Amino acid sequence: MLTTTKSKVISFEEAVSKIPNGANITISGLISVLCPERVMAELEKRYLSTGEPRDLTVITPVRVGWSKTHSTGLEHVANRGMLKRLISGSFNVKEGPRLTEMIRENEIEAYGFSMGTIFHWIRAMAAGESGLVTKVGLHTYVDPRYDGGRLNEHTKENISKVIEIGGEENLFYPSIPIHVAIIRGSTADENGNITLENEPVTLSGLEMAMAAKASGGFVIAQVKQVVPNNTLNPHDVAIPGILVDAVVIDPDQKQSLLDEDDPSWTGEIKLPLEQVYKPLPLNSKKVILRRAAKELKQGDVINLGVGIPVGLPQLAIEEGFFDDVTFSLEHGAIGGVPMGEEVFGAHINPTAIISSPQVFDFYHCGGLSATLLGFAQIDRVGNVNVSMFNGVFRGSGGFIDIVHKTKKIMFCGTLTSGKLDVAIEQGKVNILNEGKHKKFIPEVEQLTFNAKVALKNKQEVLYLTERAVFRLEDQGITLIEYAPGVDIERDILSHIDFKVNISPNLREMDADIFK
Repeated sequence: MLTTTKSKVISFEEAVSKIPNGANITISGLISVLCPERVMAELEKRYLSTGEPRDLTVITPVRVGWSKTHSTGLEHVANRGMLKRLISGSFNVKEGPRLTEMIRENEIEAYGFSMGTIFHWIRAMAAGESGLVTKVGLHTYVDPRYDGGRLNEHTKENISKVIEIGGEENLFYPSIPIHVAIIRGSTADENGNITLENEPVTLSGLEMAMAAKASGGFVIAQVKQVVPNNTLNPHDVAIPGILVDAVVIDPDQKQSLLDEDDPSWTGEIKLPLEQVYKPLPLNSKKVILRRAAKELKQGDVINLGVGIPVGLPQLAIEEGFFDDVTFSLEHGAIGGVPMGEEVFGAHINPTAIISSPQVFDFYHCGGLSATLLGFAQIDRVGNVNVSMFNGVFRGSGGFIDIVHKTKKIMFCGTLTSGKLDVAIEQGKVNILNEGKHKKFIPEVEQLTFNAKVALKNKQEVLYLTERAVFRLEDQGITLIEYAPGVDIERDILSHIDFKVNISPNLREMDADIFK
């Protein structure tokens, strides 16, 4: 017998009461963007008062949480006994101190995989597949023959394994049941249909909800507002109500960690470029970006990593090539001007916003023309580490996915770090104070980028610094350019802890870079 449909809108307390002990939970969010913060806070409140739910496994492609002063995001599950296992693509010791301490002290099992792998793994679960088969991450730290993504001694078991298909190696990540998905949207109706009109990205809320329903699990969606049924445009619905079990309302929900929402991130308004432009001072960052720009051509689709690379769009506006290229970050926005590190992932004036799994499909098949990425360590054969240094695991984010098949890879950073002071004066580089830490070392602490694989795949790899340019060649790293004003032995080679090949065509970097 049919009965009147009951509203799916419930209280936060009731929603988190549905999460059982031992649950596998997937949580949406990109730092502060699309973070279901009120649900996470209520979940911690329940645990601290009742001791439940215990022994949770949390799966999140990107770190969730943003505050250095109080608990946000995943910090709410960083309680002894509450969290058993964490699988994520990125970590931050300042924004997740309790969580990283639990990993360091072997209180939980912890895995760090590439962001794209986790997004695609969740999608495979959503489709009821046996697991994810991928070549991404072979011969890096996520490969079980290396570290297997295991982050501490307490983590014994490899999740993935190497399998052979048609004579070629692949990594296989077996599916696991998802008991609960905690996602976020902008608006819901009482049937649980979810829209994302206020969000600068979509991430994978749909796939997370589908993965939970494929396992007979429970889906909680946090939104800012609820509207009557049959009032939402079906084209606007990103997650259909048939996939949502509970809707919770946070009327104070923010678009990001910033105080005000930005309608230019969602296409609601278009800002003139002159309002977006922020002049770059003539310093090491600008020198590196100008050198990178010389490698680009009209029509290129370019991915940007955190740090120095995200300044390229501002340089493109300043130097008149912004309309010649398209910028893409791995979180879903395409075109426009990517934001800096304050809200990494959002774009001002994006031309399109697709899901993160779709973006990584594009990256994995070699769709990018070029990428600019940062680096923490580079070794004698050209391997790069961005995921762990000084014993602190930061994760690789989308790094491994991005370098997998991108045609031109440019690693961007200063030659040394730690109180480095460089002046660009009269067209020359002047090292006022050398950095305390060498970044070019004999062997990287963790293998995030495998140079031998890149050479085999015939990818072009450059290492760009403020005083020198290196190219990856069969015999290793080769110095091909140096900055005006530097002494090659004193200012470059003496700060590299291995023998560098010198190109027979070694030349000075173009003078216009330093003006």
